[in-house]
Amino acid sequence: MATIKMNGEAIQTSGELPKKGEKAPDFRLIDTNLKSVKLSDFKGKRIILNIFPSIDTGVCATSVKNFNTKANDLQNTVVVCISRDLPFAQKRFMDHEKIANLICLSDYRHHSFGKDYELEISEGIFEALLSRVVIVIDENQKIIYTEQVEDISHEPNYLAALKTLL
Repeated sequence: MATIKMNGEAIQTSGELPKKGEKAPDFRLIDTNLKSVKLSDFKGKRIILNIFPSIDTGVCATSVKNFNTKANDLQNTVVVCISRDLPFAQKRFMDHEKIANLICLSDYRHHSFGKDYELEISEGIFEALLSRVVIVIDENQKIIYTEQVEDISHEPNYLAALKTLL
């Protein structure tokens, strides 16, 4: 288990993030058109996984907007935003904010992503949601960067994640 904070109060996650250098665990998530998406669908691309509890919270929405602008010029790179929100909520947000450079995926159906990547919140008011994490995966599906944000009410370190791809 990893200990993170929510507004300064300690809470636990289901485990430890995959380590740098490891092959990224496969996943099966649902896109905003209700189609299944797997890690292998991004074969040959670099991937930034922006993972968070809910698109309907301020910090989570900000992380999506910031990755949309900050990663826009990266070659051969896709930003994938992952939460347990329903795909309808993700689509509504993306349409309202006019965000077209990112992909939103949901773990609402299988709840396996949070378990396989060991980042599910295991207690407190956000229990069963995903913790705030950034994982960068290279073209060979190896993990090259991870950050589990210490306090879920804080934004991730965008610059540190993006530097791994420059």
